[in-house]
This record gives sequence, C-alpha cells and structure tokens, in this order.
Amino acid sequence: MPKIKTHTGAKKRFKLTKNGKVLRAQAYKSHILNKKTTKRTRNLRKTVVADKTNVAQIKRLIPYK
Repeated sequence: MPKIKTHTGAKKRFKLTKNGKVLRAQAYKSHILNKKTTKRTRNLRKTVVADKTNVAQIKRLIPYK
C-alpha cells in the first residue's frame, strides 16, 4: 500500500491527544473583537475537543499525527 498524504491545512489546525481525541482551536477570535468581552476573548484562546461527528473525517486527513 502506498503512503497516504497528510492534508497540510489539517495538520496545522488539529492535534491528537493520547486517547485519540481531536483538539481544535475555537472560532470567532480573528477580528471584530471590540464588541466581545475580555472574558469571552480570553476563553476563546483555549483549545476544545472536536465534535464526534467530525472526528473520523479529521483523522483521515492526518493519518500519521
């Protein structure tokens, strides 16, 4: 079997934990930050676990991570 190419965009955006969960950064943190509270922007810095409906697709994009 040939090697599978890793999706370059996905490898920059997702990380896998030891247990196989997919971590991702949160959205809504790039612009129009004035109207968002400091508490909200601070909480958006944290990583979150990706939804289970997307996990299989993401893992297919990053097979060797």
